[in-house]
Amino acid sequence: MKYENNNRVKYLSFFLVSFAIIIIVRLFIIQIVRGDEFSESASRQYSKPLPDIFSRGSIYFQEKNGNLVSASNLKTNYLLAINPTSIKNPEEVFDKISSLVEFDKQSFIEKAGKQNDTYEVIGNIKDEDSLNAIKNMRIRGIYTYREEVRFYPSGNLASHVLGIVARSKEDGEKFIGRYGVEKQFEDILHRDSESVYVNFFAEIFSNLKKTLLGDGPEMTGDVVLNIEPTAQGVLEKELAGVMEKWKGESAGGIIIDPKTGKIISMAALPDFDPNNFGKEKSLAVFRNPLTENVFEMGSTIKPLTVAAGLDAGVVTAKSTYNDKGFVELNGKRIGNFDNKARGITTIQDALGNSLNAGMVYIMQKLGTEKFSKYMLSFGLGEKTGVDLPNEAKGLVKNLISKQEVDYATSAFGQGIALTPIETVVALSSLANGGTIVTPTVVDKINYRVGINKENIIPEGRRVLEQKTSEEITRMLVDVVDKNLMGGEKKLANYTVAAKTGTALLLNGKGGYYSDRFLHSFFGYFPAYNPKFLVFLYTIDPKGVEYASHSLTEPFYNILKFLIGYYEIPPDR
Repeated sequence: MKYENNNRVKYLSFFLVSFAIIIIVRLFIIQIVRGDEFSESASRQYSKPLPDIFSRGSIYFQEKNGNLVSASNLKTNYLLAINPTSIKNPEEVFDKISSLVEFDKQSFIEKAGKQNDTYEVIGNIKDEDSLNAIKNMRIRGIYTYREEVRFYPSGNLASHVLGIVARSKEDGEKFIGRYGVEKQFEDILHRDSESVYVNFFAEIFSNLKKTLLGDGPEMTGDVVLNIEPTAQGVLEKELAGVMEKWKGESAGGIIIDPKTGKIISMAALPDFDPNNFGKEKSLAVFRNPLTENVFEMGSTIKPLTVAAGLDAGVVTAKSTYNDKGFVELNGKRIGNFDNKARGITTIQDALGNSLNAGMVYIMQKLGTEKFSKYMLSFGLGEKTGVDLPNEAKGLVKNLISKQEVDYATSAFGQGIALTPIETVVALSSLANGGTIVTPTVVDKINYRVGINKENIIPEGRRVLEQKTSEEITRMLVDVVDKNLMGGEKKLANYTVAAKTGTALLLNGKGGYYSDRFLHSFFGYFPAYNPKFLVFLYTIDPKGVEYASHSLTEPFYNILKFLIGYYEIPPDR
């Protein structure tokens, strides 16, 4: 037994000594015999201490059939750098690699001539084949490496929704989401990067440590949007047409399911290319005006006033008042858009002809306190909770004023300033049976650990009775059938509920311009079981006075597209 144990010790000792000799010989060859060769090889691969490899989750658009389309992902770039102190003949090197790299000869020669510099980035290598070709040349002083960058395959499409990824102000080596979904879901999309320099043994022990300590996976993942890319493209095309035809300062639009709050499309112009955001001269272009800016919307607010009157029972569509063309309150005169008197007028006609005096009449029938309570219940002056960053809330001091005239102007959409998304949520209550929905651009999160979390839609807060929603819808259908463009926009097979708005723009001096307007338009269809609500606006269009002339055509173009694309059956 003792003899066998001695043999085992001898065999084990022999094995350990042999293994040690092999390691020592191998290290001698690597470090002494072929040291220069391996050093140069390492330099070509890792030419400079780089920041951590950039990694980030993806964002997806969602087609109507549920298929996912990449909206934001990672793209591999191939970079070329040089060590000028190792390049003896810059002209010769340039001739060898010029067809493989996107760079300028003069710039290359200048950088290669910096003999006191050991590292210069030259440019992008055209593709992976070109990278491999350069590596195979084994040119001393030439280094190649890969980097991951944020890439938006659809360019400008939905840029305000997506946002951008840029270097952190606090840590210039770290990339973070700024604006849009990239910012709102930074915690979901970010990845803890792995270092470019990976030590084999360190990696093994790092993973072993994680296993032994039981560190769980981070709850990071990919974001799937409700944004339908084809519908988004149509909305942006129509807005571009509005900008081109009427030369406005800006334009925007939202397509939403008024029952669920799911935003199918959201766009604003001017927009930007998130792949080349550095070329923008002003940071203002990155702000999403649909959620961050407030505007006096004008007559698109009138249906809310009418709905409040209907719900409280102080008026019906057939109720009448004496329209004198103006109203005087607190020493101020409020007139209809044309200052013309209509005499005895129904509430339906006041809505159809967009008469300010009629809205003031309803406000007075309600009383300022009840009127304010209704308007604030629509969410005016509150954030909607949309899943996008930096949401603003409306300015509604006129609804808590001591002067009756302030409530009067609020009744027809002047004197209160709202975000477009805030306006859309309020108007959706007219379409969906009387509830306030929470708008959302995100459908679900696909976590890396294999769990999918769908965006649960909360039950909306009721602000109107169901019958009120049905009656205001009937009234808005009547507006389309009889009043919009003289009734020529009535559709034979579909009911459409809609209203235009034309509001004076503030001049910055406490008053309004007399010749500058904000045009807005909202409509939902099929009116009594709506699939979509569309809201459009444009600021300071030229050569057109009313929204009915600037926005009716693009609204109907979008409507007809949605009916065909989503195969919405007729309801007439």
